[in-house]
Amino acid sequence: MKSKVLAILCCVAMLACMFAMPVFAEETVTANAAYKIALITMDSVDQHWVSLKEGAEAEATADGVTVDFMSPDVKDDAKQIECINNAVAGGYDALIVAANSQDAVSGALNEAVQSGMKLIYVDSPANVEAEATFSTDNKAAGFTAGEQMLKALGEKGITEGNIGIVNINTSTNSTLMREEGFREALEGKGFTILETQYCEGDAAKAQTIAENYLTEGVVGIFGANEGAATGTGNAIKAYGSDDVVGVGFDKSDTLRGLIADGYLYCTMAQNPDVMGKLGVQAAIRVLNGEDLGGAVTDTGVSVLTAENVG
Repeated sequence: MKSKVLAILCCVAMLACMFAMPVFAEETVTANAAYKIALITMDSVDQHWVSLKEGAEAEATADGVTVDFMSPDVKDDAKQIECINNAVAGGYDALIVAANSQDAVSGALNEAVQSGMKLIYVDSPANVEAEATFSTDNKAAGFTAGEQMLKALGEKGITEGNIGIVNINTSTNSTLMREEGFREALEGKGFTILETQYCEGDAAKAQTIAENYLTEGVVGIFGANEGAATGTGNAIKAYGSDDVVGVGFDKSDTLRGLIADGYLYCTMAQNPDVMGKLGVQAAIRVLNGEDLGGAVTDTGVSVLTAENVG
């Protein structure tokens, strides 16, 4: 009897850990010098990156350091590499980066580290060792997106059919992990996941891809980032069907509107402002001489639906 009670308590504790949002302690970081920090995200347009920038800049102001936002205008490996090279040439003390590709930008990041810059990852890492990483547990969040897809399909009485995935590319770590988690959630559930299509994060391209999926008669579409989710929602809106479930990732005013109007069932809302804030704190700490040991911190995700999107 005691063993059964213990087992139940363990299960409850595990579930609590799974669904609890991470809590980040408010802390003051004092810089030992007027450090210069470069922030380079995948692009400078998506609301996700704008929120990350705002979180980083607010923290930098509070801590008395300089953060310069040096991101490219579009998701492009060559442009991001150029931004990294410019940061090295500019003599920055630390680099906070969301890598557009696991591999393509690694050479430039290695040169940055070799020049003496401290490297911090936010959102999506590359294959170069960093002082610390602050990101969503993307595989777990992708699995949650898959569970939400199954829930919505079940509410419609749909138990089989094809599901499409709109992703960024084949090299961005964060979205690859989301897709992996999403696929795992759908395994053995009676649905067929079609070959993934890639939009490079562009909402217009994503809409075209989603429209093609819709003409093939899919029952659901997963958009793995802000642009992909926006295109998916817009395609479902244009298609005018209530039988297709759209699940997205990231949060923006546009995505909130698509959810409120019923064209997306939900989106996985990250905390980019927290990533930016903690990224700046980490940069200051390592520049002050602290060893962060390459720690990876999950900055959390929540599910936005029509019930809580307001």
